[in-house]
Amino acid sequence: MTYDQTGGYMSPTLARLYDHVYGDSQQPGAIFYLEEAVASGGPVLELGCGTGRVLIPIARAGIDIAGVDLSPEMLAVLREKLAREPQEVQDRVSVVEGDIRSFDLDRKFALIIIPFRPFQHIIEVKDQLSCLASARRHLEPGGRLIFDVFYPIIDRLAGPPQVQEKEDLSWLKLDDGSELRRTEKQPWKDYLKQLLGCQLIYYRRWPDGREERHVQAFPFRYFFPFEVEHLLARSGLRVLDLYADFKRTQFGEKYPCEMIFVATPD
Repeated sequence: MTYDQTGGYMSPTLARLYDHVYGDSQQPGAIFYLEEAVASGGPVLELGCGTGRVLIPIARAGIDIAGVDLSPEMLAVLREKLAREPQEVQDRVSVVEGDIRSFDLDRKFALIIIPFRPFQHIIEVKDQLSCLASARRHLEPGGRLIFDVFYPIIDRLAGPPQVQEKEDLSWLKLDDGSELRRTEKQPWKDYLKQLLGCQLIYYRRWPDGREERHVQAFPFRYFFPFEVEHLLARSGLRVLDLYADFKRTQFGEKYPCEMIFVATPD
């Protein structure tokens, strides 16, 4: 079976709705990556940069940053947002439409980030290794790679698929007068391939009574910590830190949790 590894972000409509759901630059994850970027001094490379939720605040902070993303629709939104920024911010940014599984930008970076789980859209081990190896080639000596994936909640993983829609967001009022709500479900699981079938369903209603329904469907690969450590080791990277949340709590001190890997070339 062939799976969509773009995360379902090739839809122009969903690309336009993305920032209404995820665009808060004050979320803990966005703040964490901004702090890491500033501490690195740059330049920074963001893989899976999307609409620039993380990229643009980093550029505003005075850090040179490049972004790679496979979705032209998401990048179109990023470029529109970037065009509204001061020229000095625009000058710090370069954006490439490309596949994070394999890329060559012909330059090195002090920090490479993969924020908000794009790595979990990479289904095949060979592609995971290719992504990590590509990142390693682009790191300066002593540079760091930082990315986050979730630690599976075992009780939920072992339970039945979630075939009924579950409310994820209450109604949001948008600037154009419409309202947006999102639900989610996980209608299937593939334990052998460590995949969760995810569906995000967006409902939009307009003042004139029109209603729209948009479905974003994709498989999500889940990982366990030693598995990621082995992937990194096979790619010539070693783990410096492993955090359980964006407050930098050490892994093992809480559950459920994130897994935020900080790695550097061997």
